Amino acid sequence: MSGIGSPPDVAGLSLDGTATVIITAEENRMLCEGMGIKPASDGQAHPSYYYTATQIGMRLSVRQLCEHCDFDVENAPMMATSEARYLAPLMTETPYRVRGHVESLVRKRSRKLGVMDLLDYRLNLIDRNGETVLETSNVWVLPRPELS
Repeated sequence: MSGIGSPPDVAGLSLDGTATVIITAEENRMLCEGMGIKPASDGQAHPSYYYTATQIGMRLSVRQLCEHCDFDVENAPMMATSEARYLAPLMTETPYRVRGHVESLVRKRSRKLGVMDLLDYRLNLIDRNGETVLETSNVWVLPRPELS
């Protein structure tokens, strides 16, 4: 892009987790209590765990993902969008693996933020049978004030 350079080429970067993620019944109970609701009696985890479980289970920490994008996490990445598609309920005490990748990193100029990169990445939660139970797409804004 003219005058603002190009972001690092991170499309396709694997975010496949190396360990399982388990939403414990106790963690779910505490989250639900904090929201003023009762946990489901059938072991379903609160739907908001789609974000927490996938973030915890992906191969890279937020800091490491930002480093791959040549972005200092101290410059405050911001969530632009996060969408989830549930193919089955999330359950407590169930081991899940995370599979995913970076779709793209696109540099743009914004009237409000100046130069920024949009990081688009996809993560899936996979159950012990190899079935995908959840698909999520996240877009973060990585402000680039040094380029504005």
